[in-house]
Amino acid sequence: MAVTLNAKSRENLKKSATKKLRATGLVPAVVYGKSEAARPISINELELVKTVRDEGRNAIISLKVEESGSLDVMLHDYQMDPIRNELVHADFFVVNMKEEMEAPVPIRLVGEAVGAKEGGVVQQPLFELTVRAKPRDIPEEIEVNVEALAIGDSLTIADLSAAADYTFAEDPETTVVTVTAPTVVEESTEEADENAEPEVINEKKEASEEK
Repeated sequence: MAVTLNAKSRENLKKSATKKLRATGLVPAVVYGKSEAARPISINELELVKTVRDEGRNAIISLKVEESGSLDVMLHDYQMDPIRNELVHADFFVVNMKEEMEAPVPIRLVGEAVGAKEGGVVQQPLFELTVRAKPRDIPEEIEVNVEALAIGDSLTIADLSAAADYTFAEDPETTVVTVTAPTVVEESTEEADENAEPEVINEKKEASEEK
C-alpha cells in the first residue's frame, strides 16, 4: 500500500516566495508525468524525508494535492543544500501502476570476500543498477554476495540473478565488484657508494700535489 503525503499547489514562483516557503518547513517541488503537465507544488520537508528514510528511495507515494485528488508518484530527483544539509527542491514523477518503468536501485555488497581475507582489496565501481519493472515490483536494493570472490575475481551484471518481476536494463558486461591484489611498495635497498666522495677528494688532493 502506498504511503500518503499531502501537498499544496504553488502559484507564486518568485524567489522571495520560495524563500518564505522554506522558512515554514515546506519544500518547493514539481510533479509531472507522461500525461501530466508539470505542476508546481510544495510539500512538508520532514514528512518527505521520513518517508524516503522509512520506505526507501523508490517508494510509491500517494500524493494528495489540495483540490486535485491523489496521484501515484515516485520521487524522481531532489536537491540538497550541501552547507545546511537541507532539502531544497524535489521532483515527483507520476507513474502508471500497470506499466513497466526504469528506475535506479542501490547495490549492497553482502559478506566478506575470500580475497579480502587474503589481503586483497574489494572495489565496487557500480553503486546503482537500473532495473525495469512495474512500479510496485521495483526492489528497494539489490544484494550482491561477494563471499566467494578470490583475488582477481569479479562480478558483472550478467552474473547477478534478477527476480521474476524485474529485469536489469544495463549492459550485462558492466563490472559490479572486483577483488584486486594489494599494492606492494618496494623500498630501495641500494646504498650509496661510500667510496664515491673520498675518491673525489683524493683526486683533488693528487691534483694539488702535482702543482
